Amino acid sequence: MVNNEMASPEMSTNDVEKRWHDPQQFRAAVTYVCSVIALAGAAFVATAVWHSLLAGILVPGLLFAGGVGAFVRTYQVWKAEGVWPIWQGAGWFLLMLFLLCLGVPFAAA
Repeated sequence: MVNNEMASPEMSTNDVEKRWHDPQQFRAAVTYVCSVIALAGAAFVATAVWHSLLAGILVPGLLFAGGVGAFVRTYQVWKAEGVWPIWQGAGWFLLMLFLLCLGVPFAAA
């Protein structure tokens, strides 16, 4: 006995399949990540030049906000049935950088 529901066209493009090639979404995610890193880098330079605690707090703060923003975009793309894993990867990458930069405010103090 064969289940005909499994062969329906709606099931052919589920999340298990690896049809996640979308150059436009990839470009948008890379541009977003590079912009967030550039802002955090500018805050890091300000921390190093002025020994500012506020600028030091901005470094991990910007990276965390960027990671959360990427996860919000992940949800939006998922709801639109788009290629969401690209944005999820961008979010995890920014959160990883956030964890690495948590010591920056302590170095400025």
